[in-house]
Amino acid sequence: MDSVVDRARAVAVEALKDCTRSDGSPFIGHPDAVARIVQEEIGLPDECVAAVYLHEAMRGQSAVTGTLEGEGKSNNGTEGTVAIDLKGFDEGVVKMVEGLNKIATIKPKDTRLEAENYKKLIIQYSTDPRVTVLKLADRLEIMRSLKIFPKADRERKILETLMLYIPLAHQLGLYNMKREMEDIYLKYAQPEQYRLITNKLKATEKDREKLMAEFIEPLKSKLDAAGIKYKLKIRTKAAYSIWCKMVKQKVPFEGVYDVFAIRFIIDCDGEDHKTEKELCWQVYSFVTEEYEPDTSRLRDWLTNPKQNGYESLHITVKNREGASLEVQIRTKRMDDIAENGFASHWSYKGIKREETLSAWLTSVRYALEHPGEEDLEELPQPPSQEIFVFTPSGELRILSAGASVLDFAFGIHTNIGAHCVGAKVNGKAVSIREKLATGDVVEILTSKNQRPNQDWLGWVVSSKARSKVKQALAAQEQSRAADGKELLERRLRNWKLEFPDDMCTEFRKKQGYPTLTLMYAAIGEGSLDVNVVKDYILGEEKRHAESVEAAEAVQAAKSSRIFESKEDILVLNARDVKGIDYKMAKCCNPVFGDDVFGFVTRTDGIKIHRITCPNAARLLEMYPYRIQKVKWAESSSGNSFQVVLKIVADEESASARILETVGHFKASIRSFTVTENRRNGTWEVSLQISVPSNTELDKVLSQVKLIKHVIKVTRV
Repeated sequence: MDSVVDRARAVAVEALKDCTRSDGSPFIGHPDAVARIVQEEIGLPDECVAAVYLHEAMRGQSAVTGTLEGEGKSNNGTEGTVAIDLKGFDEGVVKMVEGLNKIATIKPKDTRLEAENYKKLIIQYSTDPRVTVLKLADRLEIMRSLKIFPKADRERKILETLMLYIPLAHQLGLYNMKREMEDIYLKYAQPEQYRLITNKLKATEKDREKLMAEFIEPLKSKLDAAGIKYKLKIRTKAAYSIWCKMVKQKVPFEGVYDVFAIRFIIDCDGEDHKTEKELCWQVYSFVTEEYEPDTSRLRDWLTNPKQNGYESLHITVKNREGASLEVQIRTKRMDDIAENGFASHWSYKGIKREETLSAWLTSVRYALEHPGEEDLEELPQPPSQEIFVFTPSGELRILSAGASVLDFAFGIHTNIGAHCVGAKVNGKAVSIREKLATGDVVEILTSKNQRPNQDWLGWVVSSKARSKVKQALAAQEQSRAADGKELLERRLRNWKLEFPDDMCTEFRKKQGYPTLTLMYAAIGEGSLDVNVVKDYILGEEKRHAESVEAAEAVQAAKSSRIFESKEDILVLNARDVKGIDYKMAKCCNPVFGDDVFGFVTRTDGIKIHRITCPNAARLLEMYPYRIQKVKWAESSSGNSFQVVLKIVADEESASARILETVGHFKASIRSFTVTENRRNGTWEVSLQISVPSNTELDKVLSQVKLIKHVIKVTRV
C-alpha cells in the first residue's frame, strides 16, 4: 500500500505536470526539494511532507498563467481551478494544507514597514503549529534556488526573507536554517562583501585549526587525569553575522573580535545538573590556569541560566602569542538544547516579544521536538485577539477580533468612517455591520450624506472607532442644541415672553430631558415643538396668577404702609426706604431720570422698566395688578447706570470719533465692538457705557448723532 507521502506526491505530479520553474525545469522539483528539507533536515513526520505536496498541487491548479509565488508557470497559458480531492488524507494533513494555502496568499506591500504585522499574520494562519515550519522550509528552498529567478523577483524575495522568515526561524530556534538564509541573503544583497568574508574564512581555516590544536595541547593531560570526556569544536561565525559586526563596529574583517570560538562539549550522560555544572567549572579552572583570562568578558549562564533556558560558560583568554580566543564550555545536553532550538536566542536578541506569540512559538518547538505526538489540540493555539485584513491596494491592517466594516473604515481615517455606508468584502457588497475575518480584502463605500447615529456604538469593537463615533454624536448634538436655543430665543422675543431659568429647569424636567443641551437639541431637530414651550409659559403664568395676586396684595399692603405719605409711589434711591428689593430690568436698562414703572416679579422683587421698554405694553396690559408706581429721588446719590447704544456708520473710521466724543462727557465706556455688515456696506458699533443720569445720556446721544458718517443711533 502506498504511503501518505507517495499518494500526496502522485497528486502533485498530476496537478503540476504543465508547470515549470523560472528556468524551465519541471515545477515538481520545488516540492521535492522542500520535502527533503522537511523530512531529512528538520525531521518532521510523513504527514508534514504530504502537506507540502498537496499544498503545491492546489496552487499549481489555481495559478496557471503567472507564477507560483514567482517560482514557476504553466505551459498552457490559461487560467483554471481544478479541485484537489483531499478526502483520502487525515484531518491534520488537510489543516496544514489549508494553512499553507492561506500563507501563500500573503503579498506584502511594504515589507520593511510592516514586517512584524506580516509575521503575526503568518502565525495566525498556522492553525497547526508545524505550518510555520513548513513555510520556512519552502522559503529555504527558494533561497537556495534564487539564481533561477529574474532580478526583480530575487530582490523581493531576499527582502521578504530578511524581514519575515529569518526572524521566524530565529524565534523557532531553527538556527541552521536561519544562518543559511542569512548567508544567502548576504550573497545576493552584498555580493562583494560576501565574497570577501567567505574567502577570508577559507584562507584562515588552517590557521584556526592550528590555533585549536595548540590551544588544547597543554590541557590534554589535565583533562585526561581528571577523567573528563569531551569533544572540541570550532564554532565559526556565519558570514552574515560577521558582516553585521563589521558594519555596526565600523571595522574590517580582521577587527571582528569573535570570528570563531573554541567550544568544549563535555560528555556526562546520566549525570545530574549539579554534577554537569561542577564539570564545566572544573574545565574552566584548567583553561584559566593555563591561559590569561579577561574576567570582564566572563559570561556565567550556568549559575544564572538565561530566561530561555540557555546554559553555558563563556570566557575570553589570550594564548601564548597574545591572540584573544573565545572559549565556550557546556555539556552535551546543554549543547543539544542550544543547537536544536529549545533555548531559542530570540528573547535576548532584541526581537519584539509578546506573551501570546511566545506561547504559540513554544507549541511549535514542542511539535518539532516530539514528532511522534500528534495530539496538538491541547497545545497553545495561535493568538486570536487580532484579525488581519487588507485594503484593495494590498495594505495590511490589524483589527481586534470581531471588528466590523465600521472599525476598518475608522481605522483608515475618521472622515471615511463617519461617511461609511457599506463595503465590498472580497468583491461582495456588505453592510457597515458586517464582521470581518483574517484575509478579507475590504473596499469602503462612502456617501457625503451619511452621518453616525447611536446604533453605530453597538457595531464597533475598537476603542478608536467607538471614541470617534461618540465624538461625532456629541458634535451633532451640540450643533442641534445651538440651533434649538437660537430658535427658542428668537420666538420668545417675537412673543415678548420671558423664560427664566427656574421655569426652564422645571419645564425640562417635566419633559424628561436630563440636560438643557438635550432639550435644546430636541427643539433643533424638531422633536420638541417650540409652541409647547410657549403654551407652558402661558399656562404657568395663568396658574400662578391667583397666588401671585394674593402675595402681591400683602406686598402692596406693606408698600402702602411704607409709602403712606407718598401716595403708594416707590421712590428710587430715597434714603429713608428700607426693606424694598428692586432691580433695573436688563431688557431696557433704565437710567436715572427716565420715565419708569415697577413690575413685581415672583422671585426677583420689583424690576424697574422704562415706559418705552419693548415689554412694557404686554406687562401693563396683562398684569396691571403687579404694576408699581415709581419715581426717582431728587438726585441719583452718585449711582451710575449701564446703557447699550447701537450705532450704524458708513465708514469704519467713525468708530474712533465716537470714542473721542463719549470721552467728553460723564460717561464711562465698559465695552466697544465694531462689526462689518458686508451686505449693505456699513459698520455696526455696539457701545456699552455707564452714565449717572438720562440727562448725561441725552448729551452723549445728541453729540454722537452729529458725528460725520454716523447714520443711526439707537438706545437698546
